[in-house]
Amino acid sequence: MESLNLIVRRRIRASAARLFEAWTTPAQLEQWWGPKGVQCVGVEVDLRVGGAYRIGNRGPDGRTVWIAGTFERITPRKELVYTWRIDPEAPEERVTVRFEEAGEETEVVVVHERIVDEAAYEDHERGWIGCLDGLVEAVKS
Repeated sequence: MESLNLIVRRRIRASAARLFEAWTTPAQLEQWWGPKGVQCVGVEVDLRVGGAYRIGNRGPDGRTVWIAGTFERITPRKELVYTWRIDPEAPEERVTVRFEEAGEETEVVVVHERIVDEAAYEDHERGWIGCLDGLVEAVKS
């Protein structure tokens, strides 16, 4: 079966530098990460090519899942590319986040590739929309 690719975008009233920092600084990421009902319970970021990251998500049912991967490309204030895996046994997915400045706003574009099926696609879409909602709120304050 061919994998699915998802694109989610949001214009946010903040600089690309501010949004890149919010995405890559553990203390900031922990404040906004996750859709409604999901609590971020831990973030580790080794921000360098080949460096690892780990993000803990606790769902409404109390179960915690860890998203983990490695950074493949880092262009400060412009782009992050990293692998993505929720289950160590699952196929590796890839996420690209682009920060495209447009005046006083920045368009954040999330491209999530290699999604295995429609159910995972819908989960990721809901998750990314929720994350971007949280990011909007975080940079307002």
